[in-house]
Amino acid sequence: MTGTPLAGRIVAVTGGAQGIGREIARQLAEAGARVAIGDRDAKAAEATAQALPGQVRAFALDVTDTESYRRFLAEVTDLWGPLDVLVNNAGVMWVGAFGDEPESATERMLAVNLHGVIRGVRLVAPQMRARGSGHIVTVASAASKLAPPGESTYAATKHGVLGYLTGVREELRGSGVHVSVIMPGVVDTELAVGTDSGATARLQPADVAAAVVGVLRRPRFQVAIPSTIDLLVRVTTLLPQSLRDLVLRRAVPNQVEAVERSSTRDQYEARALSGTTDPKKDR
Repeated sequence: MTGTPLAGRIVAVTGGAQGIGREIARQLAEAGARVAIGDRDAKAAEATAQALPGQVRAFALDVTDTESYRRFLAEVTDLWGPLDVLVNNAGVMWVGAFGDEPESATERMLAVNLHGVIRGVRLVAPQMRARGSGHIVTVASAASKLAPPGESTYAATKHGVLGYLTGVREELRGSGVHVSVIMPGVVDTELAVGTDSGATARLQPADVAAAVVGVLRRPRFQVAIPSTIDLLVRVTTLLPQSLRDLVLRRAVPNQVEAVERSSTRDQYEARALSGTTDPKKDR
């Protein structure tokens, strides 16, 4: 793929120890970028950095803590120089009926998925704008435009991310700073364990990572994976509500039903939504 070269660019990936973040780091490192992995689990981040090819370094990062984020960025800058790219990847998800959702899970999703993105943009974008270049890529979700039953708060955070970045992108227009939002369907990671992928096939982390690499080489604002998700949204928007509901109920998975009477997500949710600093992964 041609376009903007990635060799030598300094990239930070949040939640990069495992899953999608790890694969993003791998593909970027293979393309010649210098990749800083930030993760709450510093040991897992270090193991990932040592296992990946190229220039990959690990750092402790809690995206819900401003001082942790400032320290992460300062350490990366001290090592390599100013950041060229921020990949907002860290995310957590609780699944189930909205009335059963613990308040702690609600707060954690808002803190990581939404405020974590806002915090990163606020800390990184001003310096990029001052230099006249930079790129902020956020791994959001198809839930940025759809809202599967059982993922109401998660969808709210992803809707919020898309809305926030839509406004930020306009404020940065003409500055040389690009903003991109990647919106995948269900990806085969621990975050999605036990859930249903609906009418689309379950994606692999490599699919999302390839989309990130793609927008860094050829900037675009919104990228849905697969592209049929974007088509579904566009078409159903034109339909009357009753018909729209019918189509979406057939295409969008009901995650309440998928996880009902199942304990497959218990271990992940207990760890990822705890707010402690020792989970193995966020995404």
